[in-house]
Amino acid sequence: MSNTQPVTVASEHTALKARKVAFAWEDTPLHWVPGDPFTTHTINVLHLLLPAGERWFVHVYKQVLPHIRDDRLREDVIGFIGQEAVHSQAHDDVLPHLRALGLDPTPYTAQVDWFFEKLLGDRTLPPGKARDWWLKERVALIAAIEHYTAFLGDWVLGAEELDRQGADPVMLDLLRWHGAEEVEHRSVAFDLFMHVDGGYRRRVRTWAAAFSALAFLWQRGTRFFMANDPTLLDRRASFRDFHDGGRRGVLPSTPAMLRSIPRYLSRTYHPSQEGSTAQALAYLASSPGANGLPHPANGGR
Repeated sequence: MSNTQPVTVASEHTALKARKVAFAWEDTPLHWVPGDPFTTHTINVLHLLLPAGERWFVHVYKQVLPHIRDDRLREDVIGFIGQEAVHSQAHDDVLPHLRALGLDPTPYTAQVDWFFEKLLGDRTLPPGKARDWWLKERVALIAAIEHYTAFLGDWVLGAEELDRQGADPVMLDLLRWHGAEEVEHRSVAFDLFMHVDGGYRRRVRTWAAAFSALAFLWQRGTRFFMANDPTLLDRRASFRDFHDGGRRGVLPSTPAMLRSIPRYLSRTYHPSQEGSTAQALAYLASSPGANGLPHPANGGR
């Protein structure tokens, strides 16, 4: 095999299905990581970014389905679409609870909606190369974004410090159910990109765009939450806080995030090389929210 081709771990592939989930938010506090509003709000940004972002994933993938010539990949993409649609709705359902607690995310979610629906949305382009270019560009962007959603999913499955800090069990279950499915379907977006294009220069260019956009939107969302939290007097949010959270294990560590960059940019990279499908499926089998089970009274796995 050429050393410039992705190296796939075939045993990590699994059939995908959308799961019917349910989470009850009435007892989840505003600061669901006790005494740590910064960590709470840094992770809460997921509820702002994901509903619009995952609706956009679904919209783009429905456009690319007719171009897929591989039957197994088509089934994977259909399963991916189903899971992403459920993710979007599950995170969207958290927003009314935040409003009830006095934190209205609408000003920020309106900006995120503009980003995905307008900046990255459909464009009036003539049939042919221009329209094909824009579709491939968005498929490549999704592959880059999914590299980081899988990274975060793998992290939260093992983030035992959140349990030790007494994090709300319902929120932890939402995050871990979602994270497990991100690990479960981590190869689909990359495989689709390789199928419809696979150009290395496009992979690098769209990674840079995706990484920059995610970093910008995430820090902006964290600062929005901190600035608008009605219970806080000290409303600062800084990279130092994020770095310290990573050192304490309640947020992804900065070194781990930086090490993920050259892995994605390697010509032999394939998402199946990272994370564990077995670990993801084990959590999905025990997730209260994904199986209609009562949540434990305290944080725990």
